[in-house]
Amino acid sequence: MLEDVTAFVTGASQGIGREIAISLADHGANVALAARGDGIHDTADAIDAPDRTLAVETDVTDEASVEAAIEETVDTFGGLDCLVNNAGIAGPVQPYDRVAEADFEQVLDVNLIGAWRCVKHAGAHLRESDQGSVVNIGSIGGKRPYANRTPYSASKMGLVGLSRTLAAELGRDDVTVNVVQPGPVQGDRIEDAIQEQAKLADVENAEPASVGGDDFTLPEYVIDPEDVAEQVAYLAGPHGRKITGQEIAIDAGGTCF
Repeated sequence: MLEDVTAFVTGASQGIGREIAISLADHGANVALAARGDGIHDTADAIDAPDRTLAVETDVTDEASVEAAIEETVDTFGGLDCLVNNAGIAGPVQPYDRVAEADFEQVLDVNLIGAWRCVKHAGAHLRESDQGSVVNIGSIGGKRPYANRTPYSASKMGLVGLSRTLAAELGRDDVTVNVVQPGPVQGDRIEDAIQEQAKLADVENAEPASVGGDDFTLPEYVIDPEDVAEQVAYLAGPHGRKITGQEIAIDAGGTCF
C-alpha cells in the first residue's frame, strides 16, 4: 500500500512512534526513524528492511537538527512524502498554579513548536510529492479537558489549530494534514499520569482527575499503539487522499460528546 512512500517519523524510539514506524515499513514505506538517543536503532532492528530504514538522531526542539535530519532523509531516499509528528512529552501533572513556567514552555516547545519546525523544513519536499501528507499525533486532551494537565492540553489543542491552518496552506499543493487523537494508550506514560493524579489528593485546592470506564463509551477504553499506527498508515496511503483538516479520534468514544 505504501511502496512509493517515504515517511519521516519523530519520536520513533518508543511507544506509539515505534509502532507507527514499524507499521509504515510493514506496508512497504521507506521510513526515517527520528528521535533523540539510541532507541531509534532498536526500532530499526525491529524492522526487517534495512534498505528502507534510516535511523537519524533528531531533536525537534533544535531547528538545525530538524533541518539536517530531513535533508538526510531526502538525500537517502530521493524525496519525502509523509511527515508524522509524534514526538511529545507528558509534562507536569499539577494544578495550573503549581506549574513552573519553564515546564510549561518545554511542553509547548516539544509538542507544538517541534511539530511546526518539522513541517517548516519538510513542507517544500511534501509539496513536490504527488502524495504528500502530514499526520500529527494529538490526544483527546486536545478536545476535552484534562484537569491538572494545562501544559499538555494547551499543546494538543494548539496542535489542532496548527493542523487546520496547515491543511489550508498546503492543500493547494495536494498535501493533506490531519490529527490523530488517541485516548489513553497502553504503556508507561498513562500509568505514570494515573499515579501522579492520585498524589494530588493531598495537595491543597487540587481535584485529582481519574481516567476510567465512566469517561468512555466502550468498556475497553485503553488504546493499543498498533491501532494508532494503522490509522496513520491509512492517512499516508492512497485511500486517505481526500481526508484533510480533520481530527480523527481513536478513543473508545471518549470524545463522542
